[in-house]
Amino acid sequence: EVQFVESGGGLVPAGGSLRLSCEASGFVFDDYAIGWFRQTPGKAREGISCISTFDSRTYYTDSAKGRFTISRDSAKKTAYLQMNALKPEDAGTYFCARGACLGSTVVNTGNNWGKGTLVTVSS
Repeated sequence: EVQFVESGGGLVPAGGSLRLSCEASGFVFDDYAIGWFRQTPGKAREGISCISTFDSRTYYTDSAKGRFTISRDSAKKTAYLQMNALKPEDAGTYFCARGACLGSTVVNTGNNWGKGTLVTVSS
C-alpha cells in the first residue's frame, strides 16, 4: 500500500546539480517525516536528510549541509532533494522513506522502499 517512486537522478559533473523527487502514496503524507537515503554497493543505506511533519524542520549530514536542500509539497504528496555542488562521494542510489526524523536519518521506516534513483557524479 505504501509506495514511493523516486526520480531525477542522472549523470552530472562534479559541481553540478540535480533535483530528486519522491512521489508518495498509500498513506497520509503530512502525518510522516520524509527522508532521503543513499546506498552504494555493499553498504547499508545512509540517511542524508530528513524533513519533519508539521513544522517542516530539516536535518542534514555534515557533508550535505550547505549543499543539499530537502523540501516537501503537501498538494503533490512529493518530497524533493535539491543537490548542488555535487561531489563524486555523493554518488549512489537514492531512496526516500517515511517515518520520524532522527537527525539526518529516518527511523521507523518499515519496509516500503522504492526502486531508488541513481546519481552518478563524474570528476
